[in-house]
Amino acid sequence: MPKSGESTKIKILDAAHGLVMGHGLSGTSIDMVLAKAGITKGAFFYHFKTKADLARALVERYASQDAAHLQRNLARAETLSRDPLQQILILIALFQEEVEELTDSSAGCLIASYVYQFEELDAEVHTISAKALLNWREQLGAKFTEVIAKYPPRLTVQAWELADGMVSAFEGAFVMMRTLQEPRQLKQQLAHYRNYIELLFT
Repeated sequence: MPKSGESTKIKILDAAHGLVMGHGLSGTSIDMVLAKAGITKGAFFYHFKTKADLARALVERYASQDAAHLQRNLARAETLSRDPLQQILILIALFQEEVEELTDSSAGCLIASYVYQFEELDAEVHTISAKALLNWREQLGAKFTEVIAKYPPRLTVQAWELADGMVSAFEGAFVMMRTLQEPRQLKQQLAHYRNYIELLFT
């Protein structure tokens, strides 16, 4: 169980995350965070000296959770099959399973919500965000390198391009989902990406 101070910090981050996803970083004020978290200004500024500090902590936490999420599912896929292509297909299926019951069209990626505000944020936020996306390229790229070595693709492709393609399927689906208020977009785009991978290598 987290100590009182850590519990308050988590409460602030949870409240801020929800607000940023709904209103954007620039549209989220410290007062809004205070109201949602049910804390005082003193408690907030004890943990975060500025709104920029909060933005940095949010993206650090999100990047850490995102990396753990990918690693957990990749490890499960590797446990379920020794074949690299099957591991990729299982990985996509695991992601599809996770979003099967998704009904909240406001779900999305915190990093994507920061993209158009990078100029207003410090360089560290941009660096953390880039590293989070590059982690997917590195992890999935290594797996796709194994796939390409065993199953020559029907078209000329690079492993890192296929890795970026999976990330793009997620991020593009989030945009469509939030704009059109269609939660099914994420499931559909992952299905199309999986079909593409199957057609490319079989």
